[in-house]
Amino acid sequence: MQSSDGGWGAFEPENTQYYLNNIPFSDHGALLDPPTADVSGRCLSMLSQLGETAANSEAARRSLDYMLKEQEPDGSWYGRWGMNYVYGTWTALCSLNAAGLGPDDPRVKRGAQWLLSVQNKDGGWGEDGDSYKLDYRGYEQAPSTSSQTAWALLGLMAAGEVNHPAVARGIDYLIAEQKEHGLWDETRFTATGFPRVFYLRYHGYRKFFPLWALARYRNLKRANATRVTVGM
Repeated sequence: MQSSDGGWGAFEPENTQYYLNNIPFSDHGALLDPPTADVSGRCLSMLSQLGETAANSEAARRSLDYMLKEQEPDGSWYGRWGMNYVYGTWTALCSLNAAGLGPDDPRVKRGAQWLLSVQNKDGGWGEDGDSYKLDYRGYEQAPSTSSQTAWALLGLMAAGEVNHPAVARGIDYLIAEQKEHGLWDETRFTATGFPRVFYLRYHGYRKFFPLWALARYRNLKRANATRVTVGM
């Protein structure tokens, strides 16, 4: 399933015949399933947890090379299946951590710094679907959401930033936004069907991602640890 460039798509390898997106009935421009950083990052994380490293596994080495190549000039990573650069950067930082790149690695530092730079004033994170515009590649600010805040926090903790004040502010945001029923309300669409065509609101996102981030923060703090020892 690994493509020749070292990455993975969601459904099959080598689905990169981009000319097909220009034929008349390709109205969404989405006939393809090319490798993406978010899918590839998960695969690299899994390989790493199974003991496959760049030193002993050609697949892991190529995957790590792919992830590093896909980093944007501003330090972020594009997210195909979740909105958008916050999602991609979370997955990438988790995979780099799993692959053994520590918080002092310049690529990890740049990714963490990018997440810090786009934190909203209320302590949360949010990103709009306009970040998928054809004529623009970059983050578009939006009101904070519980799921996107959790993604950013998980990415920062994977980058060794559990003690950064911005992480504490993000945790405070999630706690403040937790409702009496124990979960979070979220009306914005944070998952991606086809970029620029339609977006999704998975009701599970507002439940398990915030809990995931809060639990990881609690566990790291209790252990007085800064390193995440799992792939995601």
